[in-house]
Amino acid sequence: MTKKQLPPETSKELLRTLQIRFEKNISRHKDIAWVQVQAKLEANPSKLWSLSEMEATGGEPDVVGYDAQTGEFIFYDCSPETPKGRRSICFDPEALESRKEYKPAHSAIGMANEMGIELLSEEEYRNLQQLGKFDTKTSSWVKTPAAIRKLGGALFCDRRYDHVFVYHNGAESYYAVRGFRGKLSV
Repeated sequence: MTKKQLPPETSKELLRTLQIRFEKNISRHKDIAWVQVQAKLEANPSKLWSLSEMEATGGEPDVVGYDAQTGEFIFYDCSPETPKGRRSICFDPEALESRKEYKPAHSAIGMANEMGIELLSEEEYRNLQQLGKFDTKTSSWVKTPAAIRKLGGALFCDRRYDHVFVYHNGAESYYAVRGFRGKLSV
């Protein structure tokens, strides 16, 4: 068993959790059968490990689509608010390094890389919001265009007043209610 592989019993528990969530939220993934998703997950232990990291940090990952070109199922964090175990972090390792005092524990990009997932893009975040109301009390860092990041900024999104908003902040900033949502293709 490698570092990024779960013990058999933990894998079984996680698959049960994911299946229950999948069946409870059918509207997120119409026309997708759990047996197909489970077969993909069982064939990709490192992806199952990444999903366990998403779950452990409070992301409540669920299938939100299927990419016919790649043949992959797409998982997003579907927790009502940005995952609790991924809050109070700045945007990326460069921003973390630039802070001289009061450094946060981590960065969104750094944490996502360690977990084997990606931050949602603005478009993906808006797609998620079509499936429910997310981040009504929190906010989530999203992928940021290089031109904005080069100037020291980063983007984040939330849902307020029944609308999805995109904002900017210094990449080194962090707040107790800001984290990030991840994406994983399996």
